[in-house]
Amino acid sequence: MYSEELTVSATATTAQPRCQEKCGNVSIPYPFGIGANCSKNSWFNVFCNDTSSNPPEMSFGGGRDLVDILAEGKVVTRGWSITRCDTSGEGFRIFYGHNFTSSPYFLSQESNKFITLGCDNLGYFIGSSSYQTIGGCMSFCNTTEFKINGTKLAVTTNPSECNGFGCCSTPVPPLQEFYITTRHINDLGFLRDEPSTRCATALIADRKWFNLSSYQVKNIESADRDVPMVLDWVIEFSSTCKTGNVSANCGSNTECKEHSSGNGYVCECKKGYQGNPYLPQGCQDIDECADLKANPCDGVCTNIPGDYVCSCVGSSLALLIAVLASICFYQLHKKLKSKKIKEKFFKQNGGLLLQQQISSEEGNVEQAKIFHAEELEKATDHYNVNRILGQGGQGTVYKGMLTDGRIVAIKKSKKVDESQIEQFINEVVILSQINHRNVVKLLGCCLETEAPLLVYEFIPCGTLFQHIHDQSDNMSCTWNNRLRIATEVAGALSYLHSAASTPIYHRDVKSTNILLDDKYRAKVSDFGTSRSIAVDKTHLTTAVHGTFGYLDPEYYQSSQFTEKSDVYSFGVVLVELLTGKEPIFLSRPGEQRSLATYFLTSIEENRLFEILDAQVVKEGEKVEVEAVAYLAKRCLNLNGKKRPTMKEVTIELEGLRISKGQAFVQETHQEVECFIRQPSNLWDTGSTSTRYGSLENSVGLPLDDKPLLHNTSSYSC
Repeated sequence: MYSEELTVSATATTAQPRCQEKCGNVSIPYPFGIGANCSKNSWFNVFCNDTSSNPPEMSFGGGRDLVDILAEGKVVTRGWSITRCDTSGEGFRIFYGHNFTSSPYFLSQESNKFITLGCDNLGYFIGSSSYQTIGGCMSFCNTTEFKINGTKLAVTTNPSECNGFGCCSTPVPPLQEFYITTRHINDLGFLRDEPSTRCATALIADRKWFNLSSYQVKNIESADRDVPMVLDWVIEFSSTCKTGNVSANCGSNTECKEHSSGNGYVCECKKGYQGNPYLPQGCQDIDECADLKANPCDGVCTNIPGDYVCSCVGSSLALLIAVLASICFYQLHKKLKSKKIKEKFFKQNGGLLLQQQISSEEGNVEQAKIFHAEELEKATDHYNVNRILGQGGQGTVYKGMLTDGRIVAIKKSKKVDESQIEQFINEVVILSQINHRNVVKLLGCCLETEAPLLVYEFIPCGTLFQHIHDQSDNMSCTWNNRLRIATEVAGALSYLHSAASTPIYHRDVKSTNILLDDKYRAKVSDFGTSRSIAVDKTHLTTAVHGTFGYLDPEYYQSSQFTEKSDVYSFGVVLVELLTGKEPIFLSRPGEQRSLATYFLTSIEENRLFEILDAQVVKEGEKVEVEAVAYLAKRCLNLNGKKRPTMKEVTIELEGLRISKGQAFVQETHQEVECFIRQPSNLWDTGSTSTRYGSLENSVGLPLDDKPLLHNTSSYSC
């Protein structure tokens, strides 16, 4: 902790279960966390280097220095202290700053101040977009001088005050991007201009930390990260929260758990409770009777949930009856409240509409079951973190076991927009009717929670992405397996586009959304951004959703999604299967990062066989490989009209397999087992959740220590 006298760390805070609670003497409360799956998301990841330094070095939010985590939604990081000395009489201006845009952090207006030190110096801070001054102050000197730590500054009535003489200060707004700079007032053409050594310092610092009398003023040019600066953070991302508008209604309070409250800006335990308001059961009842100094009682003190009762000694029986009655009333009230909330969410999420669809003869969706919240809560062991299969932009997926013994994947979705309820219910009905062996089956849903819960069949053997890119043993994807998987995926997409009762566009085809079952068969998954379309329509005009590297450039430019947009994404998957390379090259700049661009350029330069995966070159016949490569090239055509349909793609791939005599061959035992030894991220739940710098990061947790039916943590092919 950088100053125990000036700041107070968050008390009664806890980390995620089984996660490191401290780094040195600094507590790391959730939503912050050390290690995989211990924080809310990557912005709250904390890295603790406690092996090579004492006290340990800490960083957070993408590599920024972390000094301390304070109560009430604040963290302390290191800011810049800049000093520039000028003896030439020519003006000077220097810039140092911070950029927290697109993050939940912003400069704390309450805790910081901007400070300028020096003679006749103008210090100010600016924004990045227009480079206009946002604020600042001037520090003056006269002919009399005084020294602090041997450095000449200016006369002041009280050296401990920043009153404008040699030192000035001003409040700062809640900025996310800002830069500090200095300029000598003489440069502006007024005040004295005699040559002298002119040193100017500017900094933004914790107002409790800065003290002029003890501050080590420097008389050499420097730019040091030695100043504690306080940042506020928000638990939800909205335009009002990002501005630091604490009084605004910043969210739906979904992040605030039981016995806590908040406006989306920060959460806090309700009166009578203490703990971590961001964790389930994080706010625990305080036993007020254990501290009678703070809770005076002249009679018999009895603790009750959230409060305590003080009664006279002579009425112990009456007190006992009153306490029991209050507890019973509280439990009854809690059950009734829970029931009303479930009924509210059920109606809010379109439950009545879904019931109508199920009961109607026209709907004919008996297989779409409506689950109760308690049933799914029990199936996931109260949504135990050890049951998490994957996290992403569309929600979190848990492994669960139903009362009939079936293993399922339960997706806790994001809240549904009320204007999209009817469309959401229609898509649930449509997806529940899909019965294709290469599409993950939707078994049903639960609408009694704020965000709907979707129940899918459980696919145990990982993603195609893992099999292509994370191989850990000698057994890899053979050419025959790659060709078969490509054919199966193409067939599933062709079915969705042209054979389903209502055409469905997937809108996020990628190798992490293709799962492999225990027979190594492909299963297309994650319909979180999928949309059904009327038979007489050719496209959807929507906000752009998808994953960088797979996103159709034509869709990105026009916002019109067609069936050919899925074809483009499938083309990228084909190239992954051919080359064994990931869809984005992080080490390359600009357009060179795209695997699709790299592949097309290589074909134009007649370098196809130089970029193919070694196993593809070794096992695939040249004619077959060239045919698949040419098909991928046509799928990646920038003009969507010139791309083949998924039905045409399927016919071509099936034709290749038939020509090899593999159309109906039973694969051997070695080919059908899956070989991911430590499956994680089995369910990529976010349409924008990837490892390549799209909108969110996806994090996977290990499966249960005690599997529900059979051990899925070790497979070999």
